Amino acid sequence: MKIALIGYGKMGKEIEKIALGRGHEIVCIIDIDNQKDFGSEAFRSADVAIEFTNPKAAYGNYMKAFEAGVKLVSGSTGWLEEHGEEVRRLCTEGGKTLFWSSNFSLGVAIFSAVNKYLARIMNQFPGYDVSMSETHHVHKLDAPSGTAITLAEGILENLDRKTRWVKGTLQAPDGTVTGTTACANDELPVSSIREGEVPGIHSIRYDSEADSITITHDAKNRSGFALGAVLAAEYTATHEGFLGMSDLFPFLK
Repeated sequence: MKIALIGYGKMGKEIEKIALGRGHEIVCIIDIDNQKDFGSEAFRSADVAIEFTNPKAAYGNYMKAFEAGVKLVSGSTGWLEEHGEEVRRLCTEGGKTLFWSSNFSLGVAIFSAVNKYLARIMNQFPGYDVSMSETHHVHKLDAPSGTAITLAEGILENLDRKTRWVKGTLQAPDGTVTGTTACANDELPVSSIREGEVPGIHSIRYDSEADSITITHDAKNRSGFALGAVLAAEYTATHEGFLGMSDLFPFLK
């Protein structure tokens, strides 16, 4: 495939390495200082563009890629609340293609399936209350993480006693803690920690008077995320619409 990269930070460089290793060609790299290249012939020649930037830039990048007629894979989070409906509509009715996921890791995909299965089991045991925490590097702007929100939604779909997730505590890079995990009985608190260069840790805890059950996914580096993004690009090259990890991995449905 011919792949364009949008965003050339640590994640973009890791994706480049894996894509080249799988025999693909990088035809264009767009970063903050060469936005004009969205209009280039090189960018338009791409079969798929892979975008990893930030919540403020993502939506604009999507519009520029759509305008150029290039299919898109994106792992950027934080844009859904404001622009989610519009982007979905462009893909389902407007002929555009976006494969979006809050997390492309195969391990997280497996973890997400286990999370939903565990929630279905715990639906039978009201004596257990559930909470979640996520830890990421100090450069991550959004909290909770997009992955944490996706995992929380997976719990809400399968645990009748919880109707919405809420922000719990936030530990800032300087150690300052704000917020609270105190919430209504039907709410699921999601707490966040920002420290060091942590790629991503997500833990879901069911707690009762007798014991607790905790499942955790702990990413060791960015390679798992990058491989998943390239696999998603390979899938997107031959598919259309608003796509996600449940299309790539049917066991998530």
